Amino acid sequence: MEVVHRAEDFDTIRVETAELNRPGLQLVGFYDYFSPARLQILGMVETTFLKTLSATARKEVFTRLFATKIPALILCRDEASVPVCPECVEAAVEQGITILRTDRETSDFMAACIAFLNIELAPRMTRHGVLVEVYGEGILLFGESGVGKSEAAIELVKRGHRLIADDAVELRRTSDTALVGTAPESIRHYIELRGLGIIDVRRLFGIGAVKISEKVDLVIQLEIWKDDTVYDRLGIDQNTMELLGINVPCLTVPVRPGRNLAAIIEVAAMNNRQKRMGYNSAIEFTKQLNQYFEANAASLD
Repeated sequence: MEVVHRAEDFDTIRVETAELNRPGLQLVGFYDYFSPARLQILGMVETTFLKTLSATARKEVFTRLFATKIPALILCRDEASVPVCPECVEAAVEQGITILRTDRETSDFMAACIAFLNIELAPRMTRHGVLVEVYGEGILLFGESGVGKSEAAIELVKRGHRLIADDAVELRRTSDTALVGTAPESIRHYIELRGLGIIDVRRLFGIGAVKISEKVDLVIQLEIWKDDTVYDRLGIDQNTMELLGINVPCLTVPVRPGRNLAAIIEVAAMNNRQKRMGYNSAIEFTKQLNQYFEANAASLD
């Protein structure tokens, strides 16, 4: 964006909400429920209204708006469509408010800005694990160190799937239902394999083997097989794990020699997609068994 007026606090201004505001009502003096923490957007509608006011009235409007200490005022469209009012710049200088301009149309800019801010301001956390994309599903692998997360990830990459993060996964809550994971920039595209060391997946397998970020659709908890533990064999119950306030479907997969983890994760990804589309194979299997037993019981009667 072009900087129309650069305030003294330009480098320290904090934007703490992804919500934007077009100050239509504020231009006529209505400030009830007004949030000064939002970026303020002026488009052609607001500018057309301001043109109907006198210079003195425009100065009063901007002085009142800037006195709330908004982060910045952003003008949309080009100079011919939305010219900068001299009174606007004058009030901004007096109140110490930054003014910016973009040539994009107001609605398009607001949509892009909200999407950007939702990602940048999203609550976040870092967890030890591995994030891979398998058949379009974001699979987050958890487990103790040495359980085989990285080995499973490299096998999945060899099968044509993509690595997002190894060892450390940065998670962001981008909406009430979406959790997005990425890798810290310092270790992005690298994976550690015990006995081999650090592997650059992007250079070894090609750019198609990696991805910057991915939505987390399923969590798989890997643990060493315990003979005294009863593991789910039907999959009827849907367990979840809470991450940043979002309940993500979760599976516990026991690990022992001879189990093909990559194949299990592939099947888990496809099965999770089917469940989201409304088909649960475990429930269908149970229905068929019930129908079979009911039919046999009826024949015996």
